[in-house]
Amino acid sequence: MYDFDLNLVRDYKIICGVDEVGRGPLAGPVYSAAVIFDFKEIEGVNDSKKLSPKKRESLFEKIIENNVTFGVGEASVQEIENLNILNASHLSMVRAVKNLNVVPDLILVDGNSAPNFSCGSEVRTIVKGDSISYVIACASIIAKVSRDKFMCDVSEKFPFYEFEKNKGYGTKSHIDSIKKFGPCEIHRMSFLRKIL
Repeated sequence: MYDFDLNLVRDYKIICGVDEVGRGPLAGPVYSAAVIFDFKEIEGVNDSKKLSPKKRESLFEKIIENNVTFGVGEASVQEIENLNILNASHLSMVRAVKNLNVVPDLILVDGNSAPNFSCGSEVRTIVKGDSISYVIACASIIAKVSRDKFMCDVSEKFPFYEFEKNKGYGTKSHIDSIKKFGPCEIHRMSFLRKIL
């Protein structure tokens, strides 16, 4: 995984990995992170979906401690409703890259579609990129931990839905809570049509 990015350094000076999280949940914003490859390999980095919450949080701290350059972007529930989830995901990616303090030569995007970053960088999409590219895997960890923290914090305002446990995903208990209490302001109403 690390070697994949290392091989690109021959042709590109500043390489950035981008990944998003939160396309599937019934509630909450979608988050993206952009991370610059800086040659400091952190042991254990992998696709965030393959890591336990504790391991993700530990790696998140290590990434920050190594002073890795990164940016985080999000798109709100209202933007998801107005734009659709794909376009909102792309918007969060653009915001993540804009929040970097450098302009990359190459942007590696997890998945099969990428937005127009409008920064002059070359852009490549990589299907399952968070399992192939080290810097995309770092981005997946940053995005996932950042979004999970938001959902845990907002859970205090909306305790009925147990967002601190389900992070907005459609678990049985979450769906049961929606049916019992109705949706709250951070639910994606277009995602709830089949439920309500």
